[in-house]
Amino acid sequence: MSVQPYSLFSDFDIYLFRSGKHTRLYEKFGSHKVEVEGISGVYFAVWAPTATEVSVIGNFNQWNSFSHKLAGRWDQSGIWEGFIPDLDFGEVYKYGIRTTEGVLLEKADPYGLCFENAMQAGSAVCTTWYEWQDKDWMEKRWRYNSLESPISVYEMHLGSWMRDPNNPERFLSYGEIADKLIPYLKAMNFTHVEFMPVMEYPYDPSWGYQITGFYAATSRFGGPQELMYLISELHKNNIGVFLDWVPSHFPGDANGLHRFDGSFLYEHEDPRKGFHPDWKSYIFNYGRPEVKSFLISNAIFWLDRYHADGLRVDAVTSMLHLDYSRNDGEWEPNIYGGNVNLEAKQFLQDFNTAVYKEFPDVQTIAEESSDFPKLTKPVHDDGIGFGMKWMMGWMHDTLDYFKEDPIHRKYHHNKITFTSTYMYNENYMMPLSHDEVVHGKSSLIYKMPGDEWQKFANLRAMYIYMFTNPGAKLLFMGDEFAQTNEWNFTSSLDWHLLQYPVHKNLQEFVRDLNFLYKTHPALYELQFSPYGYEWVDGDDRDNSIFIYLRKSKHDKEVLMTVLNLTPRSFDYRIGVDENTDWKVILNSDDKKYSGSGVEAVISQRLDEGWNNRKNSIIIKLPPLSGIVLKQSKLIKKSNIVDFLKRKK
Repeated sequence: MSVQPYSLFSDFDIYLFRSGKHTRLYEKFGSHKVEVEGISGVYFAVWAPTATEVSVIGNFNQWNSFSHKLAGRWDQSGIWEGFIPDLDFGEVYKYGIRTTEGVLLEKADPYGLCFENAMQAGSAVCTTWYEWQDKDWMEKRWRYNSLESPISVYEMHLGSWMRDPNNPERFLSYGEIADKLIPYLKAMNFTHVEFMPVMEYPYDPSWGYQITGFYAATSRFGGPQELMYLISELHKNNIGVFLDWVPSHFPGDANGLHRFDGSFLYEHEDPRKGFHPDWKSYIFNYGRPEVKSFLISNAIFWLDRYHADGLRVDAVTSMLHLDYSRNDGEWEPNIYGGNVNLEAKQFLQDFNTAVYKEFPDVQTIAEESSDFPKLTKPVHDDGIGFGMKWMMGWMHDTLDYFKEDPIHRKYHHNKITFTSTYMYNENYMMPLSHDEVVHGKSSLIYKMPGDEWQKFANLRAMYIYMFTNPGAKLLFMGDEFAQTNEWNFTSSLDWHLLQYPVHKNLQEFVRDLNFLYKTHPALYELQFSPYGYEWVDGDDRDNSIFIYLRKSKHDKEVLMTVLNLTPRSFDYRIGVDENTDWKVILNSDDKKYSGSGVEAVISQRLDEGWNNRKNSIIIKLPPLSGIVLKQSKLIKKSNIVDFLKRKK
């Protein structure tokens, strides 16, 4: 069972790999079950250009690095490859890599499709073949993923959304999660789900953001086909799937990418560019073509083999800024004297170009907290090319505002209005993510001031504000029913809270908000266009009241949101356009949501101007509330007279 010569690479593959333009390296590198001259076995290929020798080691050869040595290619590509007869799926292996110093490294396969469930996990020979059942979704997903469609995302961590109730230490499998998650998402009216990283990672407290197996679905919950089943079933129920993707860094695990062949291969050799001081991890060398091919192929892999509908790219700010978390003297300016990592910028542009070329109906979403320009603008316009960007400024300002006691909110009025000055600079997704409910930040419900009633009233009002503002939405698991504890990755959400009406009713409120959002074009058709939003009154800081309109295309539908963010109820005058009538369609203070039950009743309709509009209405505003009204057009009196004359 010696290693035999064999290759899956063409000369063109090598050219693309070495120029940073190969987008499907997973079809070449790694382990592949093949048949050579009638003999079944496994082909292996790995990139280790400074190694003096590379072998495949595993149970099949008692982990002996001398028995199955791969051959280095003649073309100076740094690729080692070969065919080992009689190996089959399930075989666990690593690469034994001899460095120039004579040290033997035992490394997992960077392109491995399966890993053992262990800290120093070996790779396993496996396949990503799957008989997909989501053809209908894939053919029409461009509608669901369109920027003119409702996008309401449920962000979740697979290991702690729900555990086995009979054994809280046991993870549910991908299949078990499918059985419970899909009915829940459908009932809650979410349009998409976002999974925190599902790529293989050794350390649970990293939540999946310290990846060692970039091409492997984590074995915590099952094999590749089980994850594919979960995604396929979500698609069959018209729910899109976004995956967290982490091209920003990787851990220094001995069997991972760090110093893979004894050299700085995947990471930048300059620690000012190659080491992350916050996360104690290693930063990819974005200027190395082979590394670019590895990463872009990885993005394409999850869209191709796993039918992902989008990638949320983690830690983009750290990638783009040379001085991220570094003091003066700890970073080196670029060739123009600035702090932009030009190689990372080019990589992200190339990544987005490749993704949208091959999958024009998906979304790439940047988690980016600075004001880096043109993040969601086209690459041909010197943009970075993302489909959307997390609106971190909105999130911070909103939470800061709602933390304030209502009596002080008039002094922080601009935290709400300021958003409108930049809301169309990018295509924004409004996130209330996992990062806001960990590390002593408290749960969302406990960020709210006041007694229990006020906390829930504030949270409902904040959700109305979120869901009726322009942009896609993202809500972290548990926030939909006011999880009281901070998120704990080691245990299930506190589902028992739903036995209490105040939590159950908030869950139903979020369900109804999602339904409102996805069934009213005024809330999504122009969510990334300035024509879809208009202030009615953003200046009443003394009463902490905000009023704005949302519009659909051609004004076919107009909605009005009124936020009363103090705990008093009173009659309030609002300017409206001539010949319009208004009806309340959602009231966060409704008793069915555990509100106080004050009805938002329009008591008067006046032909008197207000808020620079020709007519006005007087409406009862419930305390600490958000209400949504829908406009209808009135037939003018003169038109009625003309109509009656024509009838005669």
